[in-house]
Amino acid sequence: MDKYEVIIYWSAEDGVYVAEIPELPGCMAHGKTQREALTNVRQAVALWIKTAEEFGDTVPEPKGRRLAFA
Repeated sequence: MDKYEVIIYWSAEDGVYVAEIPELPGCMAHGKTQREALTNVRQAVALWIKTAEEFGDTVPEPKGRRLAFA
């Protein structure tokens, strides 16, 4: 988990911090604080990987560098 890039941002609409793992499509979590969002997304990554493995899906290797967004 620690090798995947994590993006944390404030969602004014939801009133929570959101943590996303861009390399794992759909993998995100939220929390009242940045720390809570990060803790929750670590659990989400573990579940995402476990589910992908159970279904025989490929688990992307962490890129180990900052992703680029346009």
